[in-house]
Amino acid sequence: MASERALKSGIAASVLALMALAAAADALSATPEPRRVVLCAMLALAPLCALWQCVRKLGPRVPRMEPHGASADTAAGPRQNELAASVLALEARLEHAPIALFRIMHASGAGQVAPLNASARRLLAPGRASAPQDLHELLAAQPVGQRRLITFDTERGGERALVAISALSVQGCAQRLAALMPVESELEAEALNAWRELVQVLTHEIMNSLTPVASLSRTACGLLDEASSGLPADIHADLGIALDAIARRAASLVDFVGSYRSLSTVPQAQPQRVRLEELFERLSALLAPQWQALGGKVEFSVEPASLEVMIDPGQLEQALINLLKNAAEAMAGGARPPRAAVSARLSRGSRLRIEVADNGPGVPEALAAHIFTPFFSTKKQGRGIGLAMVRHLVHANGGTVRYARSVGAGARFMLTF
Repeated sequence: MASERALKSGIAASVLALMALAAAADALSATPEPRRVVLCAMLALAPLCALWQCVRKLGPRVPRMEPHGASADTAAGPRQNELAASVLALEARLEHAPIALFRIMHASGAGQVAPLNASARRLLAPGRASAPQDLHELLAAQPVGQRRLITFDTERGGERALVAISALSVQGCAQRLAALMPVESELEAEALNAWRELVQVLTHEIMNSLTPVASLSRTACGLLDEASSGLPADIHADLGIALDAIARRAASLVDFVGSYRSLSTVPQAQPQRVRLEELFERLSALLAPQWQALGGKVEFSVEPASLEVMIDPGQLEQALINLLKNAAEAMAGGARPPRAAVSARLSRGSRLRIEVADNGPGVPEALAAHIFTPFFSTKKQGRGIGLAMVRHLVHANGGTVRYARSVGAGARFMLTF
């Protein structure tokens, strides 16, 4: 209401001003002086401006229009940002998942398998799977909905992994998702613990039985010598031979079982910073004379020379000594002079790799999977302790040992820490 009254008063004022201006114009028509004409024109501006403002107020108010879609974008902005953040978080989790993920398209074939995260790409990178194409074909051949333990070749030897396949459809495209988890180290650790417990039980029970047998057989030999006068000479001799054989075999078995006890009592590793060049120099001074006596030689190399590692030096030395001892025994009496080389360098992923290679007959393919098993030996007088102890010592220091196929003749063992 107040605005209407103000509008009416403004119009009235404007009309009166116009009427006054018209009267002034009539007066000027009689005496048209220039100054008076200009003065009248300036006086006419004020009522004209007032009249224009009144006319504007009389017009309808038009609401202010926002740009098209501005309100929808403003409302949808937080939701879109939240969705984008969720997608990025999911991609990051998949990328860094500890399980290797592969996509297998609906059509079977190695060319349809592709890695989906960092773990899968590392598995196919140089230094791991020696034949990525074979691994692709192995994954593509796995059935859906089952978990299986597969074995694939790596540069460190055969490696076992647990694989599971699931089927899904993405944007109307049928495909399969393969989850691959290498479990070789975990299986080896469990096998070592099982063997350690078995050896501990066996040696304990056998020693409890053999010790009194050895002791009683020696006592019986002494009693037989004291009672020799009351027995015929031939019976005395036979009893003496029998009791002596029992005593010798019991003592030999005690020593034999005692050697296996070392497998179940591997001391806790005491790691310290070790310069490998110095450790290899000590081994060379210890073993070089033995290899020279066989007409051969053993060589040690480190690249770079300043390479260091946190490890128990005594246990690493013992593991390398066992490997070189086995190599010397395998090449004894051969036609060629025995040669062995121990090299250390950093592999991919900044892991230490120590390789022990020789030019001997190597390990038959059918026996390669059993050489680290306790009690297993291809030698007539072997006890199957050397390589089993190597594996115990390497695992005690957080490493793995593999028998790798040699490019030429001979055997090749790879220790990775």
